[in-house]
Amino acid sequence: MRTLLTGGAGFIGSALVRELLARGGEVLVIDKLTYAGVEASLDEVAAHPGFRFLKADICDAPAMAAAFRDFRPDRVAHLAAETHVDRSIDGPAVFIQTNVVGTQVLLDQALAYWRGLESRARAAFRFLHVSTDEVFGSLGAEGRFDETTPYDPRSPYSASKAASDHLVRAWGQTFGLPVVISNCSNNYGPRQFPEKLIPTLILRALSGQSLPIYGDGLQVRDWLFVEDHARALALMLEAAEPGRTYCVGGDAERTNLQVAGMVCGALDDLRPRDDGAPHRSAIRLVEDRPGHDRRYAVDSAAIRRDLGWRPHVSVESGVARTVAWYLQNEGWWSPVVADSLERRGLIKA
Repeated sequence: MRTLLTGGAGFIGSALVRELLARGGEVLVIDKLTYAGVEASLDEVAAHPGFRFLKADICDAPAMAAAFRDFRPDRVAHLAAETHVDRSIDGPAVFIQTNVVGTQVLLDQALAYWRGLESRARAAFRFLHVSTDEVFGSLGAEGRFDETTPYDPRSPYSASKAASDHLVRAWGQTFGLPVVISNCSNNYGPRQFPEKLIPTLILRALSGQSLPIYGDGLQVRDWLFVEDHARALALMLEAAEPGRTYCVGGDAERTNLQVAGMVCGALDDLRPRDDGAPHRSAIRLVEDRPGHDRRYAVDSAAIRRDLGWRPHVSVESGVARTVAWYLQNEGWWSPVVADSLERRGLIKA
């Protein structure tokens, strides 16, 4: 299976590249290599005979048309996106450009390519669009998101992803493009860009800084180890029926404070502080993010039933593995950390 994969130098994208190559596939990664596209995330597969890389912008229609024409993919996995909520508060325009306009450009080029395939290849083709549970808004104390949950995005980021989901469905309904959509919960694991919660905590702890947690720290997320997510996406590319949407979650609801405690516990074991104090003593509650959703939780019953997927990595072992990876791979994160540990997303008066 030949997969054209956008955003493959990103966190989830690079995990999916490794998964697809391990399954014997060929992959063309298309990535613009913005701040969060880390080419070093692909170092271990760079020499793989099934791997190719193209530095390009998904908004560049001629470049995308050439990529389809030259690589002749059997599938498309669309992961290229701006993803950080705080950055979307500071500057929404780039999120609209990449997540909405970029998706439209890619859909148009995929449609033109698909229409030119012979009948058997047309029937097998899939366009997998990887989205987020944040498009559904915020949950109360009960219930979980599933494939029938109405959309209710609350941030510029989630609104841009909701728009892209709607475009993908429209190209499926109107033009017949065989599309599949994935809405996943909070991913974590090795190679996540440092501005996200878990790597921020790890790297700030290593530099002796405070460990900031927004608001009261009781916001709940469903934590999904990135390698489990990559397996789910690979299964969708291989076996999902056109028009299907699958919600993918780790079945691991934890508050941000609980996650911070797990990170601190792993650091206490692997890299104790010089003063002997527990790392959790550096946790500080800080001003909340504007529009911060209270709780996300995902019902993965459909993908478990249809494709036989389930998460293999518990959040406890996954966090420990993640902490260990960052401690062992300073060469990966030190060139990209820059200002990514600084606070963003506060609305200035």
